[in-house]
Amino acid sequence: MDFHDRNITVCILNVLVLFSTFLIRFVMPVQTPHHRGAISNPDGRFERHRRDRIDDGWHSGTYGAVTEDTGNGTPQCDGDGESPPLPTVVTTDHARTVITRNSSPDIPFDRSINPYRGCEHGCIYCFARPSHGYLGLSSGIDFETRLFAKPDAPALLDRELRQPGYRCQPIAIGTNTDPYQPVERRLGIMRGILEILAAFHHPVTITTKSALILRDIDILAAMAKNGLVSVTLSITTLDRPLARRLEPRAAVPEKRLETLGALAAASIPAGVSVAPLIPGLTDHEMERILEAATGRGANSASWLLLRLPLEVAPLFDQWLAHHFPDRRDRVLNLLRQCRGGRLNDPRFGQRFSGSGSYHAMLSGRFRIATERLRLGSRPELRTDLFRPPPRQGDQLSLFG
Repeated sequence: MDFHDRNITVCILNVLVLFSTFLIRFVMPVQTPHHRGAISNPDGRFERHRRDRIDDGWHSGTYGAVTEDTGNGTPQCDGDGESPPLPTVVTTDHARTVITRNSSPDIPFDRSINPYRGCEHGCIYCFARPSHGYLGLSSGIDFETRLFAKPDAPALLDRELRQPGYRCQPIAIGTNTDPYQPVERRLGIMRGILEILAAFHHPVTITTKSALILRDIDILAAMAKNGLVSVTLSITTLDRPLARRLEPRAAVPEKRLETLGALAAASIPAGVSVAPLIPGLTDHEMERILEAATGRGANSASWLLLRLPLEVAPLFDQWLAHHFPDRRDRVLNLLRQCRGGRLNDPRFGQRFSGSGSYHAMLSGRFRIATERLRLGSRPELRTDLFRPPPRQGDQLSLFG
């Protein structure tokens, strides 16, 4: 075979490989990804082109299930027809700052920290999913499998807290993605952040679904003695099979209640957030969740109606159609009743609450239950103790 013939052969092989890749990614059917919340991986809203999978009948049931491409190699096949586990890919996020500030009238804090972008817990309802669109990634499976970690967060925090113009107010952690998601066990970024906050005597509020927070109970207990920390465990449902579908890689409800009890036993102010409350699916559990949390020592409670901003709405609709087709219409119709006829109301003053008779009924139930159980709101944290610790080589102050 001469040089010209070899080139033709190579070109033909390349075309065949490209065509096979096209079939795998955009034609062959996809089963529900193993232990993931989202069922699909739609293109981000900022992408110029949209690609939709179709099934033309050529590969149905022939070569087994094919997962979405995670960006870390080719899609995986399983000849037995089962979706193989999707790997989690972690990329370093070289952030310049770590404290995020907001001026929203709906949010009771003006600053927060997110050690991670994306969340392996895979909660299908997570309102942070659309943020992956800014990275050129999907709010579906990408959000759960393509994570961005900020290992420099503790050092950046130390630098920002030492700025001459810094004014101390509580920092909220866990308001976007969970700081104690599974990858934290290996990376330990959150513990480093807590060590800095403790050294500065800086107040912090933490929201999580994970029992991993107990790893840091030593730091939290010391901060709690000075009124510098409060923790909220988010519990969506006590139904374990439902929780596994809603939040496939978060701690099971029983474990979250145990965690709540351990925090309370260590004198760390701990509360429960019934969030999100999903009309027609989990709303009947409100009182049971509050009672169970109270029994484990919770001293505060809050609730939040389901939000479906941007790409989250079609992802959640797809999830309902797959797991609960018989409840799909009821859930979405009840949500519309609480959102002025829409699945999401982005207006300030409405996006975190709701309206209508059904929402008023939910609010009334929560008020009655918390009054009966004597559950209040998160305690006020101290800001008067804030003081940057001296660095090695700093001149000691003449005044204490």
